[in-house]
Amino acid sequence: MASSVVAMSTPSLSVCMATYNGSRFLPRQLETILPQLGPEDELIVSDDASTDGTPELVRELCGERVKLLHGCFRSPVLNFEHALRQARGEVLVLADQDDIWCENKLPLVRERFAGRTHERLLVLFDGRVIDEQERVLHDSIFALKRSRSGFLRNLYDSSYLGCCLAFTRELLEIALPFPRRILMHDMWIAMLAELCGEIELDRHITIGYRKHAASATTFARRFEPVRQVRERAHMAWNLLVRLGELKYHEKI
Repeated sequence: MASSVVAMSTPSLSVCMATYNGSRFLPRQLETILPQLGPEDELIVSDDASTDGTPELVRELCGERVKLLHGCFRSPVLNFEHALRQARGEVLVLADQDDIWCENKLPLVRERFAGRTHERLLVLFDGRVIDEQERVLHDSIFALKRSRSGFLRNLYDSSYLGCCLAFTRELLEIALPFPRRILMHDMWIAMLAELCGEIELDRHITIGYRKHAASATTFARRFEPVRQVRERAHMAWNLLVRLGELKYHEKI
């Protein structure tokens, strides 16, 4: 009886990926994602005017399993927003074009969100850092970034790496639209969860985060105080504006 209740509450998932000239590593990533998709799940790939055949590669490898979108955004933030706007699942799972997923990734997402899709819930999963040949560079992103929740701590130095995030539609609905010129989409979504939702950290290793020359994310801590203060102030201001909008519409 208990197992049938869990099965009934298993959420539908939307895996959202933003691509740009990703043909080098993309086949390996898709190889690890596609077998984990259930019949009610969807894979959405939004391509940002790639010139290396990325969209054709996605279609060739995924066939009808993918919802392939096109645009010219010149921005990973806007590209991910485009993908998320087309998503229909109860839980959104972000994916980068050059990582690899462990076999436990989507099973763990389903487990953590079962029966909880009515909440503004965000879960951050752990992962390993790997190089171009998939050799392990760091055993834990959590350990490397000293990941933990907390608004001020993450406003200063965010733990919320997009490729490790999954969150409910309830949270997405208050995160869209993304403010212009925000630092990154993952930080924006997670900081809203810090303020008016719930955040959980799951220490299971679920991805290999591939670090290479063209990676968009760096784990090095920059010391650029003027830029950092300006970026964080812009993020904080937009969070306050969004909270005011939500309160006005009685959503918090």
